[in-house]
Amino acid sequence: MGIVECVNIKKTYHQGKVEVKALRGVNLSIDEGEFVAVAGPSGSGKTTMLNIMGGLDAPDSGSVVVDEHNFDKMTRSELASLRLHRVGFVFQAYNLIPVLSALENVEFVMLLQGLPQAERRARAKSILDDVGLEGMYDRRPAELSGGQQQRVAVARAIVSNPAIVLADEPTANLDSKTGHGLLDIMEQMNEKKKVTFIFSTHDQMVMDHARRLILLRDGLVVDDRMKEV
Repeated sequence: MGIVECVNIKKTYHQGKVEVKALRGVNLSIDEGEFVAVAGPSGSGKTTMLNIMGGLDAPDSGSVVVDEHNFDKMTRSELASLRLHRVGFVFQAYNLIPVLSALENVEFVMLLQGLPQAERRARAKSILDDVGLEGMYDRRPAELSGGQQQRVAVARAIVSNPAIVLADEPTANLDSKTGHGLLDIMEQMNEKKKVTFIFSTHDQMVMDHARRLILLRDGLVVDDRMKEV
């Protein structure tokens, strides 16, 4: 069994009287340590798929198993605990806490997990060094560039050693050089820590970096292939 198993996932949204079928029966199996891009045009269902994998949204039907946890059999608090301990998120809009420093933003997940301060601080500094932000620990998000903020977001996502990291359009607000740099960092983390990365994207640069490409169109998987290394 893969670290993520999605079986016949269907999801429909209602916008007034209009039904939008976001997912029409998606089947996916993703193994531990993969570096996967879920790609497709706007409205193809890729963000919905990522949100369902992360337990942020529930399918209308079908089953989701992440890290051997079946979402159907979990309470809301159990799902929240799984997200806290086993799933890292990187959002297009960074979602950093403005009043906290880079170090404090990275520490925040570990604070929620109840880790001791000394361990939180040491791990946060180490991961910020890994993403090239040594010496910027005390800067708040407003004092960082977009690329630096996204690096903080990546550090925050992986500092607690999650089973998977879900990255929703992580390069959308970055120039190509900064985006390449960020993807290189995530590839290094994937290889070094064996963290599974799953991206939703329509950015060709992300697709080029991915080792497996899953294409969605109109809520269905239309192609799923491993890239030649």
